[in-house]
Amino acid sequence: MDIFRKIAERKIEEAIARGEFDHLPLRGQPIPDDEAGIPEEERVAYRLLKNAHILPEEVQLLKEIAELRQALGAAATSAEKRKQIIARLNSREAQYNILMERRRLRQPLR
Repeated sequence: MDIFRKIAERKIEEAIARGEFDHLPLRGQPIPDDEAGIPEEERVAYRLLKNAHILPEEVQLLKEIAELRQALGAAATSAEKRKQIIARLNSREAQYNILMERRRLRQPLR
């Protein structure tokens, strides 16, 4: 065990002893299921993707959107390059919104 892990574990144990975690929300409840928001019929596919280290489409889109926003914030980009980044960013955001809307419409009302 490395030194940082030992230090972290000691700090956590000390905090537990002081009662710092006693009033946390969800205390004593089971850890939320990773698949809670995924429809039952899609869970096997998501599990396979996760085990193969393949990101779901919405996660890939969000990652690309974040990268594009970061690139847009870079000061060294030309006006033409900024236009290209903005166009690609708008396209990816539209794709993400459409994907999320489709998923919302497929979920049963509760």
